[in-house]
Amino acid sequence: MQHTISILVDNKPGVLTRVTGLVARRGFNIESLAVDTTEDPRLSRVTLVMEADEVSIEQINKQLHKLINVHKIIDLTGVDAIERELALFKVVAPPEKRNEIVEVAALFRANIVDVSQTFLIVEATGTHDKLQALEDLLRPYGIKEIVRTGKIALSRGAKE
Repeated sequence: MQHTISILVDNKPGVLTRVTGLVARRGFNIESLAVDTTEDPRLSRVTLVMEADEVSIEQINKQLHKLINVHKIIDLTGVDAIERELALFKVVAPPEKRNEIVEVAALFRANIVDVSQTFLIVEATGTHDKLQALEDLLRPYGIKEIVRTGKIALSRGAKE
């Protein structure tokens, strides 16, 4: 099962290495990783996505809690949460196809962030499935490059 784990850690050098190293040493592949500072500049939020069963996730959580720089761990799997990714698509865009590409982007509330003689760069945010659907529609035009951030997530509402 795919799990989304949110980990609040000290914003210090080496903390990310310790967190990801712990996961890797247990033989799990991190499918998505996003990290940045929080509203408190002393803390960072690590959002990681990985495939694991419930027993393995529980073991990883216990091991992560033992790390000195880890403050809080939340498994957002099955929790009411907002999840988003960001993607940039560099799409082959000859003049006769540009309007079609712009219309496809508009259907997904995506933005055209760069235009050149031969390419458009489309920026989109949304769930993994939404970005995959946009990619599938842009692919026939010719995608030169794709870059995606990986998932970021926060639980909804007030948490005690």
